[in-house]
Amino acid sequence: MSVADRAEAIARSWIGTPYAHQASVRGAGSDCLGLFRGIWRDLYDAEPCAIPAYTADWTESGTQEPLWRGLAALMPTRPADAAGVGDVILFRIKSGAVAKHLGIRSRNGLIHAYWGHGVIESRYGMSWARRAVASFAFPDRSE
Repeated sequence: MSVADRAEAIARSWIGTPYAHQASVRGAGSDCLGLFRGIWRDLYDAEPCAIPAYTADWTESGTQEPLWRGLAALMPTRPADAAGVGDVILFRIKSGAVAKHLGIRSRNGLIHAYWGHGVIESRYGMSWARRAVASFAFPDRSE
């Protein structure tokens, strides 16, 4: 099974986890970054890196893109429209805001942790695609 297929399967196992800001515990609570961290831990048996505190404000403006930079340091970056199954997609929820939401591309759409809903699988339509700014592939560390 490819790393992308494994990432999608792991993400699917988180569906139903309640939303909890800055949490990353399958079945107990997670936000979108926590979902990513949980997938990374299952794939590589370690946290991806130290995660600094962050706000839940999706309208936060500024020129800094800490989540984008952090993901790019860990994973190969692709254009948003090139995301394949198992890839991480980064979103800018509001124009001019910092990109602060992410999800995992699935065969059926997008698996992500969403405030008020928890970890869900959504249809990946134009409302999400137009907000996508980059995608990232989990590295294959089997070599």
